[in-house]
Amino acid sequence: MLAGALLAVGSLVCGASSGAENTLELKSPTFEEGAPISNDHFWNEFGCSGGNKLPDLEWSKGPEGTASYAITFYDHDAPTGSGFWHWVIYDIPADVTAIKGGQLPAGAVEGNTDLGKPGFFGPCPPKGRKHRYTFTVHALKAPKLEVDKSATAALTGFFIYQNTLAKGELSGFGGPRE
Repeated sequence: MLAGALLAVGSLVCGASSGAENTLELKSPTFEEGAPISNDHFWNEFGCSGGNKLPDLEWSKGPEGTASYAITFYDHDAPTGSGFWHWVIYDIPADVTAIKGGQLPAGAVEGNTDLGKPGFFGPCPPKGRKHRYTFTVHALKAPKLEVDKSATAALTGFFIYQNTLAKGELSGFGGPRE
């Protein structure tokens, strides 16, 4: 009985994470996968002096049933014990597959970051430290997420993941700065 239960759980785990059909291609003309993120995109506070510009992002069309998109920007190495959400945007219309020039699509909603307010703020690793940052685009089955405007980035992320049909990632790094 225990072996059967473990097999069922293993099948669920493997099934949830496999399949190229569940992958979107996310790219940016601003930086390549695994490459440094330009200071043009770094935050301009907290000891950083950057342009805080949102990089241009482009992604492949989601699978059948995609009703909207969401994008997050996350620092895996922030010294918080749980990383740091730098940007959360959702309710991006299903016919949109790019954000360019910092212009957000009509109807899109920016959720709260870990600063407790909405908006994009770029990388800003502590002096002498290199951090890995990841943009993730999610194809969602819901046209609109029912998220309270005061929700934390983590709670908004919960709603995003509950509605994700496919996703794609693009990671770069920031730092070390002197």
